[in-house]
Amino acid sequence: MCLGRPMLVQHCEGTRAQCVCDESIESIDLSLIGPQEKGTWVLVFLGVAREVLTAERASQVRNALMAVDAVMRGDKANLDLLFSDLIEHEPTLPPHLQNNN
Repeated sequence: MCLGRPMLVQHCEGTRAQCVCDESIESIDLSLIGPQEKGTWVLVFLGVAREVLTAERASQVRNALMAVDAVMRGDKANLDLLFSDLIEHEPTLPPHLQNNN
């Protein structure tokens, strides 16, 4: 399984960018999304940026990844905080799966 990580662009030169996530600095391929400005959040899979994210969405993905890590360690104490965007939010089906009776 491959999980995407939100990373923050620090420097961009053509289709390569120096990006940071937590304490990790990596050279990322931007071929799929094009050059990006410093301060842009991108979703990275295996060294390739596949999507530009808003700061809010990057935070949500980072929180979800922290929740997965916590569960894998057996720590379930703060899961509600990490999924605060989903608490008291009723999930909806995509339109093609909804019952339109």
